[in-house]
Amino acid sequence: MTNIGAGEIIYDLRKKIQKIQMGLKELGEPIGDMPEMIVTANLLRSNEYLTKVNDQKTELLIAYEQYSTALEGLLSSVFDIQKDLKEILKEQSLLISDSPKKRSKPKTKSKKK
Repeated sequence: MTNIGAGEIIYDLRKKIQKIQMGLKELGEPIGDMPEMIVTANLLRSNEYLTKVNDQKTELLIAYEQYSTALEGLLSSVFDIQKDLKEILKEQSLLISDSPKKRSKPKTKSKKK
């Protein structure tokens, strides 16, 4: 995964998750049996509802998987950057400590004639 646009990918996946969650909420609770219908019809209705819920939950799991993968990629990039920055700091510290200290020359005062 490339780091360019990782924030956008994560944002889009989060929106997708929220949309699926709203879809699940809209489905609501299973509808109870209707006494005027025969058992088979009630079972078909229940099966239809469970199929829709299952599809939504499967979609939600896939979205969460994509989201966590994107976050892991982003986190990995952050750790790589952190490691690079530590190395740069070490190198700069060594350069500072190894650089010969400049000796200050005594300042001579010029006398006015």
